[in-house]
Amino acid sequence: MAADAHLRDMTDGARIQGGGLLAQAWAILRPPAVDALYGMLGTRAFTAQGLWLNLGHWREARSIEEACPALALLLAEAAAIGPDDTVVDVGFGFADQDMLWAKRFAPRRITGLNVTPLHVRLGRVRVRRAGLGDTIDLREGSATAMPLPDESCDVVTALECAFHFDTRADFLAEAFRVLRPGGRIALADIIPAAQAGGALRRRWQAASWRALARALSISDANADTQQTYAARFAAAGFDAVEVRSIGAEVFPGFHQALREDAAFFARLPASARIAYRPLLRFEAGAIYAGLDYVLATARKPFADGRAT
Repeated sequence: MAADAHLRDMTDGARIQGGGLLAQAWAILRPPAVDALYGMLGTRAFTAQGLWLNLGHWREARSIEEACPALALLLAEAAAIGPDDTVVDVGFGFADQDMLWAKRFAPRRITGLNVTPLHVRLGRVRVRRAGLGDTIDLREGSATAMPLPDESCDVVTALECAFHFDTRADFLAEAFRVLRPGGRIALADIIPAAQAGGALRRRWQAASWRALARALSISDANADTQQTYAARFAAAGFDAVEVRSIGAEVFPGFHQALREDAAFFARLPASARIAYRPLLRFEAGAIYAGLDYVLATARKPFADGRAT
């Protein structure tokens, strides 16, 4: 979109100053804090249309332009977002998913929280230009210390960002606090893959996780298996917890798109292109052996124990 191209131009100076080749190369060796990391990337996005930043859902998508919104829709459907809902979306990127959800599902209100000032500032501009300012309210704020009252929303979402939070357990506690009884939470998240195969395979999985967790700024505190991940929700007070692996619908498609779509690969930050180029000759199953991608949902119980 022309408006998004203009927004990219608005931050060219910031990207050159904070996200040049040396700064991005240094990030490979010593990844910065999450807010600094996304601020450094400026308005770089995976897609040519919009400013999407997720790995995408590739079950039916044939391009990154289709896959990124497909993942956002999958999450919204898992959360059962509807017209009567007030939604809190943490880590909203540049608000692409919030604008999509507002148009597709017409919730009463979406409040977005993000720790990156650049995302909040440009997200607000984009929301206003889309005519959605009465529905979407974007704020600077932490997922682990939400500037929101108790029991003030019906749905909490986190699209491919909860692995960044310090910590995921603290975020779940905050989500439980701000949800009304019967409220839902839905996450699209990255965790370590279950160990499988012989000793060599397991060592490779561990090495894959360490390398990519470092690149993605995932702390050891968030290295939950599927079992401990589900237990985090229960410990925070949630019930009806479901954790479903969708890694086969995410990683292979993303990797194949990087191999085949030169324009998509060129949109990656310089540091990512340097690090990822040697990996293009390998299959996704080898590169992402240590990672799993999960879709997780849960509910805050009603005080009287009702199921619905």
